[in-house]
Amino acid sequence: QVQLVESGGGLVQAGGSLRLSCAASGRFFSINAMGWYRQAPGNQRDLVAIITGGGLTNYADSVKGRFTISRDNTKNTVYLQMNSLKPEDTGVYYCNFGGGVWGQGTLVTVSS
Repeated sequence: QVQLVESGGGLVQAGGSLRLSCAASGRFFSINAMGWYRQAPGNQRDLVAIITGGGLTNYADSVKGRFTISRDNTKNTVYLQMNSLKPEDTGVYYCNFGGGVWGQGTLVTVSS
C-alpha cells in the first residue's frame, strides 16, 4: 500500500512563490506517474500538473509558464514549484500517485 505525505502549503501574497512536496512510501514495483490536483471551494478537483516516471510533463493551461513539476525518483518525491501566484490559484492541492492514490491535501491561499 502506498502512502503520500504532502507539505509546503501556506498563505502567500499574489506574485509570491511556494514549493509543494509529496513523498511516496510503501510498496510499489514501478515508477508511476505522479501529479498535483487543485480543488477550490465549491469546485471539482482539477489537474494542475503531472509528470511521468520518465520525466514527461503536462500542465493545465492556467499554470503554464508559472508552475514547474519535478520529481526525484531516488526519494520517491514529486515537487511543484509555484511562482507568480494569483488569488485564483487558491485551493487545496492534492498529490496523486499512479492515478489511484491520493494524499491528504495541503492548503494554498493566495491573497490579493
